[in-house]
Amino acid sequence: MDRTFKAISLILSYPTIELQQAMPEIGGVLAADTRLTAAARRDLRPLVEELGGRDIYELQEQYVMLFDRSRTLSLNLFEHVHGESRDRGGAMVSLVETYRDGGFEPVTSELPDHLPVLLEFLATRSQTEGQETLADAAHIFEALTVRLARRESPYGAVFAALSQLAAVQADTEAVAEMLAQPEVDPTDLEALDEVWEESEVLFGPDPNAGCPQVRDMLANMDTPINPDPRVAAE
Repeated sequence: MDRTFKAISLILSYPTIELQQAMPEIGGVLAADTRLTAAARRDLRPLVEELGGRDIYELQEQYVMLFDRSRTLSLNLFEHVHGESRDRGGAMVSLVETYRDGGFEPVTSELPDHLPVLLEFLATRSQTEGQETLADAAHIFEALTVRLARRESPYGAVFAALSQLAAVQADTEAVAEMLAQPEVDPTDLEALDEVWEESEVLFGPDPNAGCPQVRDMLANMDTPINPDPRVAAE
């Protein structure tokens, strides 16, 4: 078990009281990982402290505003690669098959390409496989780091840490292309509706598709600690 991947998976999950209670241990895991520079470990502290001590309802509202209401900050990786195209559905099916082949069954309401879910899976794989998979998403992590820095969000440090764990230089053109996409004010509900009015995601299997490795899907492009209360409330 790669405890750092597991720790980051939890940090990027929807905040709960249980997550808050686990933050001292999670912070300790991140502080001890020498794959991260001293500066990267230091930059993670404000988020660890905030998640551990801030009002839970404020944390949940912040999380929704950042990751649920902004496509450019989406934690669903294929959103940044395929958008709402049919290709995303086929990639999702293949990803589920990859999880099952690895003996991993996500117990979550999130989509398979949700970053915390992927990190939960990678925590069970070899360090080499984890690094290579993250490397193929390095441009996504870099773009999210920049976008979150613009918002002065401590979550940016998490994606900077993922970039270090990927151990590659992100493709500058791919990063620039992502950053060129316009951002929508998460409080502007009318604008958000327009952005999300896209074609339906189709999850039917592709008869010509095999079961590629996760990293191959990202290149061609978590289980939460508790059930997500957002779903229960719906």
